Amino acid sequence: MKLYDMQRAPNPRRVRIFIAEKGIDIPKIEVDIPAEENLKEDFQKINYRGLVPVLELDDGTCIDESVAICRYLEELHPEPNLLGTDALSRAQIESWQRHMEFDGLMSVASVFRNTFPLFSERGVPGRPAGFKAIPDLAKRGRAQYALFLEDLDNRLGDNEFIAGDKFSIADITALVTVDFGKFSELNVPAEHKNIHRWHAQVSSRPSAGA
Repeated sequence: MKLYDMQRAPNPRRVRIFIAEKGIDIPKIEVDIPAEENLKEDFQKINYRGLVPVLELDDGTCIDESVAICRYLEELHPEPNLLGTDALSRAQIESWQRHMEFDGLMSVASVFRNTFPLFSERGVPGRPAGFKAIPDLAKRGRAQYALFLEDLDNRLGDNEFIAGDKFSIADITALVTVDFGKFSELNVPAEHKNIHRWHAQVSSRPSAGA
């Protein structure tokens, strides 16, 4: 088993944190996306979409998409549990994980992809040049992210962690989102004290450095 990832990218980091929380040792292969290694034939045989992360099993089966990889690993290594233990907790964690992904991470990604000079001609992830960046998408992404932070701060005012009283994949996605936002100068305002409390707490976990 091995993981194709990119050290600085947010989605691979989600999987690396998940793996670290599980205490699993999986070899990692760096894919240099700025150098377009993900668009070369060798990698496209692994994932034709040109995206990381990808988990390649010993029999050659490849699983892409961060949450799908995490689900597979949770089935193999159920403890510590990060995806829920019963129907209700699984649904609640999944719901909050999707909030973090769609409302937060996608907003940050929209800003980054449409402002970072390297991707000015590669506005669509996993695709070659020809998709120009759209500045208005970055503007909208900033507005969406501001709303996301307001919602997240309110949620954390009543909960230690995002999906309740236990650390879960929802916290992993949110941590990666907040940290990735800094690359596009999307910092958490000082008044969002609940986010700052939570961020310090989850950032202190050994897995956060994965």
